Amino acid sequence: MLQNYAAARTIGIPIRVVPFSPFNPFWSLVDRKVALFLCRLPFVRGNTISRYNWRGWDIEDRWQSHYEMGDVFVLVTPQYNMIQLNSPEAITSVFKRSIDFPRPVWVNDVLGVFGPNISCAEGQSWKAQRKVATRCFNEANNEIVWGETLGLSHDMIHYWSSKPSIKSSADDIRTLTLNVLARAGFGKSFKFRGHEEQRPADEIQSMSYRESLGLILENCIIILALGPKTLAFLARYWLPSKLKTVNRAVVSFQTHIATIYEEQKRAFSAGEEGSDNNLMTLLVRASQEAANEESGGLTESEIYGNMFTFNFAGHDTTAHSSTFVLYFLAANPEVQDWISEEIQRVLGDRQPHEINYRTDFPRFKRCLAVLYETLRLYTIVPAIKWTGDRATTLTVGDKTLNLPAKTIILPSYCSIHMDPRYWGSDSLTWRPSRWIRPSTVATELGDDEMDMNQRGVFLGWSEGTRDCPGKKFSQVEFVALMVGLFRQWRVDPAKKHPGESIEASRRRVLDLIREDSGWVLLLQMLHPERAPLVWYER
Repeated sequence: MLQNYAAARTIGIPIRVVPFSPFNPFWSLVDRKVALFLCRLPFVRGNTISRYNWRGWDIEDRWQSHYEMGDVFVLVTPQYNMIQLNSPEAITSVFKRSIDFPRPVWVNDVLGVFGPNISCAEGQSWKAQRKVATRCFNEANNEIVWGETLGLSHDMIHYWSSKPSIKSSADDIRTLTLNVLARAGFGKSFKFRGHEEQRPADEIQSMSYRESLGLILENCIIILALGPKTLAFLARYWLPSKLKTVNRAVVSFQTHIATIYEEQKRAFSAGEEGSDNNLMTLLVRASQEAANEESGGLTESEIYGNMFTFNFAGHDTTAHSSTFVLYFLAANPEVQDWISEEIQRVLGDRQPHEINYRTDFPRFKRCLAVLYETLRLYTIVPAIKWTGDRATTLTVGDKTLNLPAKTIILPSYCSIHMDPRYWGSDSLTWRPSRWIRPSTVATELGDDEMDMNQRGVFLGWSEGTRDCPGKKFSQVEFVALMVGLFRQWRVDPAKKHPGESIEASRRRVLDLIREDSGWVLLLQMLHPERAPLVWYER
């Protein structure tokens, strides 16, 4: 700690010292509870532990610390010094200078439990995997995502509208995104089943690919912490029944993915790979084609590792952001009407099978604006950089900082995304229309233009060479979900008691979003079931 403090002083920026590293696994289990406890004690309220030393402090702090200390300050921890950065120009520079500011891949080492992958690769290995991954996330695969999401959203709204109210919105959206991944990832289609229709995990004897992947994603923290081998070892001797079920899911998933991989490899070798453009088919095809190039193809373990990473990254991120959106929309009926107006104008009276991804998706600017605005206020996966093994410099405003080696760089997402200097006096308000710039030549709603002049102040999918390869995948899935849900339906919060007004219900939902969102593995609403939703046909 003293060594880190001395290094921080040489930078010449404001310093705050916290006693625990956010990368300490034990502290990450208790940080929020300890901070909340300390906040109740008047003599320690506002100290650095209760203010800065817990995951999610920045959501509550917003831009306040930067208002007090300027566009850059440093948190000194026992493990690393962590630069908090609120300058758009400096943030853009950090993402552009990927050699000076690499991604600390050790943060994602746990994602390598099923094999090496793009998230934890460096150097030439990362370049080879990125090249193959880029070939996989293409328009043919996006078309699968579009069609599958539209069909599943129709089934989900049929389930939701059959109930007096729905507490399981978040769980059901996770089911939908899992089914989309099964189809777009492996070519396996599954019917949507609502939360009350699911089989209990301990009753599942022979797991399908979808069931095994679902259990893995639901229990990924314990799997990532222990690893499949340790989990299997413990399962032979002693584990609670729930974790034995998780171990069976891991074994089943590994068997399924190996079987699918071998099928695709044989088909490719025989020249019969087929026309289905799911990610596994595309990954095998791209890897085999790249094998003859200088960068080379992927190994079998890299294919397994990347397929797990695609599923992990594409499931929870989309599910959590869509849950936030659903509750924001329930509290803002005028925005529901706004996107419904766009959907009706673009689609008219066409039947679902007549909706065309390639011509219709680009016109849903308002639906996409809803996603951008939600990620502005609640960024699901913030990026992280560091200086690596070499010291470097960074210009912030009119000052050039000398940054020591092994210094973490954290763009202050919550601050930069809510700073009134960049977003106006209503920067804390969820207002998707801020992303729309009406065209001066267009006459149709479907021809609205997105206002994307936000470089350095919006980082919803990161930036630079290591940005999210599945960005459009997630956008296509989200827009299709909005089209499927809000073309003919609207949603309201269920009343907490008969005397509650609809205005009070909507305020309660906004309070829940603000007060009960936090970090588990990613940023999410912690208890969305506390605000059931009701669906009505338009």
